[in-house]
Amino acid sequence: MKFLPRVFALLIALHFSFFSKAQSDSCNITVSLLTAGPGDELYSIFGHSALRVVDKSRNTDLVFNYGTFEFGDDFYSKFVKGDLLYFSSIEQFNNHDGYLGFLNEYKEEGRSIQEQILNLSCEQKLKLYDALKTNAQPQNRYYLYEFLFDNCSTRLRDIVEKNSAPFATKDILESKSFTFRDLIYTYLNRAKQYWSKLGIDILLGANMDRKATNREAMFLPEYLLKGFDSTTINGKPLVSEKTTLFDAPNSAPSAAPVTPMLAFVLLFVLVGICSLVKHPAAKTFLNIFDRLLFFLTGALGILLLFMWVGTTHMECRNNLNLLWAIPTHFVAAFFLGSDKKWVKTYFKLTAWLSLLLLICWIILPQALNVALIPLVGVLFLRSQKRSRQS
Repeated sequence: MKFLPRVFALLIALHFSFFSKAQSDSCNITVSLLTAGPGDELYSIFGHSALRVVDKSRNTDLVFNYGTFEFGDDFYSKFVKGDLLYFSSIEQFNNHDGYLGFLNEYKEEGRSIQEQILNLSCEQKLKLYDALKTNAQPQNRYYLYEFLFDNCSTRLRDIVEKNSAPFATKDILESKSFTFRDLIYTYLNRAKQYWSKLGIDILLGANMDRKATNREAMFLPEYLLKGFDSTTINGKPLVSEKTTLFDAPNSAPSAAPVTPMLAFVLLFVLVGICSLVKHPAAKTFLNIFDRLLFFLTGALGILLLFMWVGTTHMECRNNLNLLWAIPTHFVAAFFLGSDKKWVKTYFKLTAWLSLLLLICWIILPQALNVALIPLVGVLFLRSQKRSRQS
């Protein structure tokens, strides 16, 4: 007779186990990571990430986006100083009330979209959904954007991990020696944005040449996607399903007809020839050119110095481009042609510094853009000439 109570107890246990499982799957919520491919413009060249939450019980399909900002009168000043606030926003995944939803907006831009459905329990999904809605409230939505360490991708990684379980992620970097600059180069080279690459290399300092960790690489949407694919939580894969929502047609990017290297090599050749020629027209050209050269490099140096000490942009600090874009050139440009001894000494020191920079180029702790070599060569030539001018 003891057999019946045991069977009865087993049936009760199975009933509650099934009921509990059904209850845990009854939240009708799906959470997924959306990754949009690079766009044509510089601001979109690194792609974009967002979280999608589908709640079938409420018939909602929402996208939580941490990459939005307000474009006001003080936008540029805040952007330069590093005070620009980004915020979390909520938009519809599909078209709604006459507005393009997330999906069609990126389709119109010709940008691919991949979706990774997250393998979370019902409790974890509810907790994450609540956290996303709380973050999107007016009093919580704003944050100080940092390109490398706190952006629209890292925020998604952090909020998913915080509301699920600690991540265990396999290595997603193609090389353990990849620096932040190497990671950015991948996108700039792919898009043939050589002039943008030059500008970024000039603005961003030696901090960009530190090796990126596996986790830090996820500041880029593509590496966040790779990271989620390679992550487990509590021993199970974070991603249960991966689909391509829109596959944009491949289009070969067009590069500018003149690259920075070609432009600066031609400039070096022109200035070198004019420096050797004794014709009055060449002398007139060089007098005008030298003033522009030192004035503009000095003005650039002042900007780089301000970005280093006057802003919160960590990636702009320790910038060795100041070895050729010397802020004092801005003042020296007004004394060209002067017979004062200090002027000749100044340009003699500038010539030696330019030469030393060229010799030490490949061993510097910061990767300077190679297209700048002929430009520094021009600074060497003209500084040397000015130091000997009688």
